[in-house]
Amino acid sequence: MPRTLVVVGHPLPGSFTRALADAYVAGLRAGGEDRVTVLELATADLPHDPPARAALRAPDGATDHLEPGVAAMVDALEEAEHVVVLFPMWWGGPPAVLKAWADRVVLSGVAYRGGGAALPEKLLRGRTARIVMTMDSPRWWNQLVYRDSAVTQLSRATFWYTGVRTVGVDRLTVVKTSTPARREAWLARVASRGRRDATRGVAPGPVLDLARR
Repeated sequence: MPRTLVVVGHPLPGSFTRALADAYVAGLRAGGEDRVTVLELATADLPHDPPARAALRAPDGATDHLEPGVAAMVDALEEAEHVVVLFPMWWGGPPAVLKAWADRVVLSGVAYRGGGAALPEKLLRGRTARIVMTMDSPRWWNQLVYRDSAVTQLSRATFWYTGVRTVGVDRLTVVKTSTPARREAWLARVASRGRRDATRGVAPGPVLDLARR
């Protein structure tokens, strides 16, 4: 069973976001943790629009009514103990492809269950998450103007709501004017996060890549 799910939330392959994801995975492996699934949304079989309302739910965890690619992503989320999401901030939020992943994969019946109570039952409780976000906006602009909206959307509206505890956030800025040395430093930082996360539990296993072609 894969322990860590790495979601690469950039709509184009070969991005710096993917390089950061590879650095994180390298850090995991350096720390002795090999159970990782990499999901690159740029090449994933992820239709953004559901074919029917039923595709937005997974009653009692059932996924046989979902498109095969979506069902595989739901399974990967359920199996993961730790979820790492990497993405660039665009217009104060994540790219549409990452929002589509949340809409199509973080489903009622799998991630949470409503029952008339004020808050839903958090079905992903016990899992952890890490967020790595790149920006062209300066840090002060993200805080004062955007109110850190992209991170809040993921850490609160998605992860907290479903029981996932966010253990760390890296906001890497400003990317568009960064030097090669600066990017290497960011890659090293993210790799160190992987090594740190690996200490949560080590077991050998294959690296699975759901979408890289």
